[in-house]
Amino acid sequence: MRFVSIKSAPRSLAIVAFVAIVAIFAGTLTFSAKASARPATKVFLNGVPSPVYFNDGDSFTVLGGPYAGSKARLAGFNTLESYGGVHFWGDWTPHELYINAKMGTLNARRGVWRCTSDLSRDGYGRILWDCPGLTMSQVRLGLAHAMTVTPNPSSPELLAAQHAAQRERRGMWAHGVPEFVLTSTHSASEPYFRGRPYNRLVSSKDGHSEKWRHGSTYAECENVCRVDRVFDESRLVAAAQRLREYPELREMLAPYSDVYLLNVIGEYARCEEMAYMKDKAHVDPVKARLEELAKEGAFGSYTEVPGACMVFVDFKRRYGQRAAACLP
Repeated sequence: MRFVSIKSAPRSLAIVAFVAIVAIFAGTLTFSAKASARPATKVFLNGVPSPVYFNDGDSFTVLGGPYAGSKARLAGFNTLESYGGVHFWGDWTPHELYINAKMGTLNARRGVWRCTSDLSRDGYGRILWDCPGLTMSQVRLGLAHAMTVTPNPSSPELLAAQHAAQRERRGMWAHGVPEFVLTSTHSASEPYFRGRPYNRLVSSKDGHSEKWRHGSTYAECENVCRVDRVFDESRLVAAAQRLREYPELREMLAPYSDVYLLNVIGEYARCEEMAYMKDKAHVDPVKARLEELAKEGAFGSYTEVPGACMVFVDFKRRYGQRAAACLP
């Protein structure tokens, strides 16, 4: 999927669509002046009705019930960051996509959702919950995009909803569709990464994730933009087939689905990374063969197209009195 400018469709249609979505939430824009008054939403957590507070469109804090006090991250999709205007691509301004992120929060707060979990947690200690109704609603309205954290694609049903939103220019897709959405940025100055940080990229086509590793130290409020490399997919498919034919890799790659392997090769071709191999012992032998294929030109040429951008702000400077000057 190439970057599509809104100029390819009547701008009036995009404006009408944007205003229509805003109108849906017009009645929910009043908040209490008291800092302690948090709007509660009823969510069924493993069948138990529980009050929760949505701090953004894909995460919440449980206010009562058996999981009270726990924090949740909703699996399968991602809303844009809501701590400030930090995303932009196409003709969007960061402030406009900040509004989109806030609308995703309001959409989550106004419903009653049913969520299930095996109580596993993400890297931040949040319980991972699956909320199918909310996921579909956010993606269908263009208030979120499908996301996995592996080379696996999202479900066909969710991708069908996303592709419809993209075709109809709903929500975040109104001003264009980048190849990848840049969902996080990290600087080499952050101690956690020990000088080898990565920025997360999520495919707008099938929702799989890739890691854009770099050695850059970003200044606060610096614009970080991706230039996407678009390959002829048929060349990558052919490369994947050749990879399976190498004797030493046949058994090793047997558990990998065709789509998974294709996305592994795509990440290598675009980023020279293999971040999501199922077994780390597979990385070196597979990478050695990919290097050979790359040298002989098996991936073909690529076209560079403008990608998504994000304003870098260290996580310690996103909220409160110490928030960065570029944040509202």
